[in-house]
Amino acid sequence: MAGSVFLSASIPDPRRSPKYSQTADTVAITSAVSALVHVLLGRRHLVWGGHPAITPMIWAVAEDLGVSYGEWVTLYQSNFFAEEFPEENKKFQNVLLVDSVANSREASLRHMREEMFAHDSFQTGIFIGGMEGIVDEFHLFQSMQPQANAIPIFSTGGAVLDLANGSERAADRDLWVEMDYVKLFHKLLEVPVSETRGPSSRSEVSPGPQTRSSD
Repeated sequence: MAGSVFLSASIPDPRRSPKYSQTADTVAITSAVSALVHVLLGRRHLVWGGHPAITPMIWAVAEDLGVSYGEWVTLYQSNFFAEEFPEENKKFQNVLLVDSVANSREASLRHMREEMFAHDSFQTGIFIGGMEGIVDEFHLFQSMQPQANAIPIFSTGGAVLDLANGSERAADRDLWVEMDYVKLFHKLLEVPVSETRGPSSRSEVSPGPQTRSSD
């Protein structure tokens, strides 16, 4: 089976990050996330770190497709944000809860990201919109998963625009102008339109949240 696909995405908060909010295209971010889930679900394993705006989007598309979504996704969530978990977290079967670190937001996020990238083999990472954290995630992903393709979707704006400098993907015109994201992801991820959706991708999936502690 092809390697997993990692999704890094968020909608910039104008209060926290006005710089990235000014360039972000909220409609494009939403469309790109929804399109990615539509293309992948039931065909490839999708991994992402829980985000209060992104997880509900993924759930909405998963519901519409009627696939056994819990077995095709892995949602990582840091316990640092336990009081902010979206309700949709409870609906996904495969949720991995990662211990917080020293009551530190940044250290906890770093630890969660390291856990995500250490326990799976990725084919591709897709980066959409975002704030400062998406830049950190991009570089850590490249460092820990050097065999994987790291692809910023520049048309969504936000922090992904910071990834253009020095990126070998910056010359790919489709990443800047193609707004038919379903078409784009079929091409980028080499998922044939005719490929059927399967009921289960991984036999080791267990229901309910699981806690992943530091070794």
